[in-house]
This record gives sequence, structure tokens and C-alpha cells, in this order.
Amino acid sequence: MYSIIVVPPPTTGDDNNTSTQYRLAPGERLVFGRSVPEGGLLIGHDGVSRRAGEITAHGTFWTVSNLSAHQTYVVENPEGAGEHIKVAPGRLDAPVPFEFSRIVLPAAGDLLPVEVWAPRHDYLRGEDGTDGEPTAPAFSVDRTKRYFAVLAALCEPRLRGAPHAPLPTVDQVVERLRPAWPAASRTSVQWNIDYLAVKLRLKPGPETAEPGPRLNGKKESLVSLALRFDLVREDDLVVLAAPSGQALR
Repeated sequence: MYSIIVVPPPTTGDDNNTSTQYRLAPGERLVFGRSVPEGGLLIGHDGVSRRAGEITAHGTFWTVSNLSAHQTYVVENPEGAGEHIKVAPGRLDAPVPFEFSRIVLPAAGDLLPVEVWAPRHDYLRGEDGTDGEPTAPAFSVDRTKRYFAVLAALCEPRLRGAPHAPLPTVDQVVERLRPAWPAASRTSVQWNIDYLAVKLRLKPGPETAEPGPRLNGKKESLVSLALRFDLVREDDLVVLAAPSGQALR
């Protein structure tokens, strides 16, 4: 049974390269680079090392070895709003945790993507136990509240597949929220941003004796936290277009 599918990058030297797929069973390896043995993934670009790297399939994940001497590779999760890992030169068998991944190879000014599809991950079903008190949630958010819609609007550009997109301004958030929250204003949106900073423990609340330092880059800190811990997912963006009969509270 095959476990890993590798899709080569498009290159000008081989128009059929994009239609080729390499299927690896657990334990099998695939060498990629500019000069590889028969059966390897040939990438015909002068900026790619002769033996650039190697992919190894395992049962539910895969590893990548960076065989170049000087170039760091990046493995992106296209569905993870900027989630990625870096594989340093000479690093062997770095495990990749993503189901759908993109190895980005810097090549003399170009960025060549090698896509890798792993099997669907398995997850534990059910709770961690029925005895005793329930575990307190790490972050308590209510997806029906206005503050969550504000957070979703801030995260939307990066959840839509642009991991390095600039964050929306407060005015842009106001306009984005109008379908679900017609009365949204700069003041109300900014209040919810401040509230989120306290709720998610990025700054102390007003009831504390010590106010603490001013939080610079508040929106960036909120989005980074929300995306890192999956507080907002792409499915949650439906709150931005809620029908008027289901207006946010």
C-alpha cells in the first residue's frame, strides 16, 4: 500500500513534469535533485543541488533529508495559515507533521515547490476520562460573540492562503463585519481587540494592581496566537457572513 505521493515542481525544461507523481510505500525513499539515479525525482534547474534531498515514507508521516551544503529548505503547510518548518543544510530525516505539504527549494532566484501528500492522520476518539473534574480549556472563546468575529476578520487574510499577508486595518475589519454586525464601528472593533488581548492573556486586565507594559503589535500578537493554537480555523470564517437573522451578540 502506498503511503506518500510526491508531485514534482513545474519546470520549463519538462512540460510533462507536473503530471508525474511518485508513489512511495512505507520504508521507500525518493532522492531528488539536478542529477539523480534512475527512479529519482529529477529537477532540471541549475540552482538545485545535484543530490538536493531525500524523502522517506513511513506509515502515517514522512521525513525529508536536506543533502545540500548551504541552502535551508522550508516545508510549508498550505492549509495552516503560515505554518512551516525549516530544514537546515545537512539535516537528515526531519519528520514532517503535515498531511499536505510543500517543500520550497530556493534555486538561483526561483522558489520551486515539491508537493507531498501524506495519509490522513488518525486521532483519538472520545474524552480523556469520565472520572473527576473536567479539564479547564486552555483558551475560552465563544464563537457566537462579536469579539470572535473581530478575531476571525483579523485572521481571514492568512487563513485564505496568504500566510504573509498584512493584517487588515480597523476600518477594513469594520467593513468586513458589516454583513453580520451592521452597527460595527471603529470604536466597537477597537474595544473588542483590547478585550481579546486581555481575554487571551496577552496583557493584564484593568483590575490588576500593575498595568504592565504596553502591548505593541496587538493585532499581530492576537493573530499569531489564534492561528498557532487553532482558535480560528477556515471553517470559522462563516461568522463573517452570518445572515441578519443570526446577528452576532
